[in-house]
Amino acid sequence: MTALVAYNSMQIGIAGMFGFAFSSFLDSIFGLQISWWVCALIAWVIVGIMGVLRVDFSAKVLGIIVGTEFLVVIIYDIIGLSHSPEGVTAGGMLPDQLFAPGVGAALAFSIAAFMGFESGAIYNEEVKDPKRTAGRATIIAVIIIAVFYAFSAWAMTVAEGTSNVVGRSQEFGPDLMFVFLGEHAPVWSVDLANLLFLTSLLAALVAFHNIVARYFFALGRDRVLPSVLARTSRRSGAPIAGSLAQSGLTLVVILVFAIAGAGSEDPLFPVVTLFTWLTNMGAFGLVLLMALTALAVVGFLRSHSQEYSLWTRAIAPGLSAIGLLILFISIVVNFNVLIGLEGTSVLSWLLPAIVLVPGIIGTIWALALRSSRPQVYAGIGTGGSLG
Repeated sequence: MTALVAYNSMQIGIAGMFGFAFSSFLDSIFGLQISWWVCALIAWVIVGIMGVLRVDFSAKVLGIIVGTEFLVVIIYDIIGLSHSPEGVTAGGMLPDQLFAPGVGAALAFSIAAFMGFESGAIYNEEVKDPKRTAGRATIIAVIIIAVFYAFSAWAMTVAEGTSNVVGRSQEFGPDLMFVFLGEHAPVWSVDLANLLFLTSLLAALVAFHNIVARYFFALGRDRVLPSVLARTSRRSGAPIAGSLAQSGLTLVVILVFAIAGAGSEDPLFPVVTLFTWLTNMGAFGLVLLMALTALAVVGFLRSHSQEYSLWTRAIAPGLSAIGLLILFISIVVNFNVLIGLEGTSVLSWLLPAIVLVPGIIGTIWALALRSSRPQVYAGIGTGGSLG
């Protein structure tokens, strides 16, 4: 239940950023002034259609988008390293530069940028080799993302200069990369980078939509949630009921924020509210889930000592659990910073509660099922084979 809320939060929050970015893009390129929520609904339609198609179609589309994005960032890295106003140094990669005030908030935001790597397991029923494909995909994804992020972050530091990168980042924020390209590359490259930023947000929307749809499907099939959610498309095999449920929830939240922001003159309203609040809620819940999963691995594999090594059974998941729990505590401590608040407010406890309370309710529901419907309880997580 916590996973459902967390992944939904990530997906719907990104819709706010897409709406803002697409609206700005249309204004700057074509002079069209369209509300952010209208732009968000355009993405909602596209994602909804892709959600009911075969997953391999979505994978092919996302693969093309991500490949093109990698290429643009690599070009930016090359231009940045060749520019290097203070020379190519190790600036930005030194340990003493990491452990600075606010590093907890930075780490929490960074882990949110990795969210989605863990989702390979939900596609196990749709791949050719369930025992190997998801595991290999996860490891490859983590390695590529980590190396690429680290290299590009270092390239950005070199491009701006170690003494200038903080000031320039404070001045331009997320637009720093586009500003740099505008100063040192043709104008078309800036437009292309902005367009690919939009497609990257669309890719994230599709990916998280697919995750939520399959969570709905699994919980419906296990009869934890209404079994209607387990319905799949006869033509594509996609979890159509779960997809429609996620689309419906997204529509409601976008419209609520559209109404709430109708009187706001701040063009960043969907970013500082819908995007910031919900994506940090998602990161909060997913870090907790991964920590609990690591602990669960240790408990589950205790009875499989003959099949797995000590490293696999205890050491690796144990270290993961410790690191993730430390990170979770850091997120809790820095939550005000993450959602853009200077002091405590109702949001400081309300947003985390929206993620945690469903988990508590789910635990109570599980205990109730164990006593009243033991067969359903025993079938949870078995794909309905015991239900």
